[in-house]
Amino acid sequence: RSLAPTNSLGEKIMRRRAVLGMMLVVGLFSTAVEASAQRRIHTQPAGHFDFSFLVADAKGELGYFFDQAFGAQIGFAFPIDEDGYVRLKVDGGLLVYGLERQRFCHALPFGCRINEDLTTTNNIAFAGMGPEIVLARGAVEPYAFATMGLSTFFTSSSFGDDEYGDSFSTTHLADVIFAWRAGGGLRVRIANGHKPVSLDFGVERHENGVTEFLTKGDIVDHPDGSISLFPNVSEANLLTFRFGISIGFPQQGDRRKK
Repeated sequence: RSLAPTNSLGEKIMRRRAVLGMMLVVGLFSTAVEASAQRRIHTQPAGHFDFSFLVADAKGELGYFFDQAFGAQIGFAFPIDEDGYVRLKVDGGLLVYGLERQRFCHALPFGCRINEDLTTTNNIAFAGMGPEIVLARGAVEPYAFATMGLSTFFTSSSFGDDEYGDSFSTTHLADVIFAWRAGGGLRVRIANGHKPVSLDFGVERHENGVTEFLTKGDIVDHPDGSISLFPNVSEANLLTFRFGISIGFPQQGDRRKK
C-alpha cells in the first residue's frame, strides 16, 4: 500500500520531466530554426548583378553571312525561394557582327584639310526574362536558364567621333523579333561575405527565327549621294559563349560594412 502513492508521485514527476524535456527540445529546435533562418537571411544575397563579355558563333543559315560576333551582356537575378535555388533572371546585351569605316573629306567649305570617319556597324541587341535554376549551392554553382524576349538586328552609320550627337547618326534597317534563349553555366566563387563575387562561365543558344538584316557590303553608295540597301532574309540563330563576373548585393537590412 505504501508503494502505490510513491509510484503515482514518481509517474507525475516523470511526466513533468518528459513535458519539460519536450518543451526544451522544441525550444532548442525553434531557436536553431530561427538562427538558421537568420543566417540564411544574412548570407543569401537579395540578388545578383552579372556582367559578361560575349563571343557568338552564327549557326545554320546565318553562318553563310558572317562567322562571329563580339559584345557584352548585363543582367540581374533575384532569388524566388529562400535558399536561392530558383531565381528570376532579367538580362540584355549587344553584339556587333560587322563594321565598316570610310575615311573622307568635306568638299565644302573645308576641302580635304579636314578628314572625318563614317562608321557603319551591324548589330544585334537582345533582352529577355525567365527562370534560372541553380543545380548546387556553394563555392562552385552550376546553373541552367531559359528566357523569352526580343532581339533586334539593326545597322547604323555614325559620322565622326559622335561629337555632333544623334543628328549625325542614321539607322538604315532594324528588324525586331520575338526570341528565346536557353543555356547554362558555372559560377566559381572568388570572394565571400555579404557581397559574394564569382567568375561566371556560360554558353547559351539564341533562337531568333527568321529576320531581315544587313551585312558588310549590303549598303551601296551612288555618285549622286543616294544609297541602296540589299537586305538578307534568313534564320538568325546564334551560340554565344560568356566570360564574366557575378556580384551579389545584400538584403536591405544587412548592409553592414566589413
